[in-house]
Amino acid sequence: MTEFLLEFWRALYFLISPYAANAIPPLVKGKTPIDAGKNFLDGKRILGNGKTWEGFVAGTLFGTFCGSVAWLFYTHLNTIAKEYGFTLPYISPFNAFLLSIGALFGDMLGSFIKRRLSMERGSPAPLLDQLDFIFGAFAVGMFITDVNLFTFLWCVIITPIVHILANLLAYVCRIKEVPW
Repeated sequence: MTEFLLEFWRALYFLISPYAANAIPPLVKGKTPIDAGKNFLDGKRILGNGKTWEGFVAGTLFGTFCGSVAWLFYTHLNTIAKEYGFTLPYISPFNAFLLSIGALFGDMLGSFIKRRLSMERGSPAPLLDQLDFIFGAFAVGMFITDVNLFTFLWCVIITPIVHILANLLAYVCRIKEVPW
């Protein structure tokens, strides 16, 4: 049980870049859709207007920046972690870049799925909305750092709670049009 709780801290450290990358695109309010307004084989938009190049670039840069700042403190934080019997996943600036892109691709996959299900932009898709970017980040992370199943489970537990609270805050601050 103790190892599971220690993984909570590993998960938080792992989530820095994906959370940062996922948080910025709605603030950018880009105008250039990644799918260029094209439809998929089913006649529906591939991703929709909500996934823009401006948001993708800003999310990648911000996620990389936040991960790089965390990397500056890695040695100190990992020394503290070792005193408690665990280590943090090593996330270099390049790893932060890859995790950010993974998170954004995961989010795009979520949009792709929503479009296939005829769900409009902004309509709620419980768990898909909260976890798509985590799956994308973890798909990359398992190849570039030492994350494990416990880290992933904590990410899955933490993220819906953080996502709901962040979206409510963004809605109250009039950053988002809907509270989900």
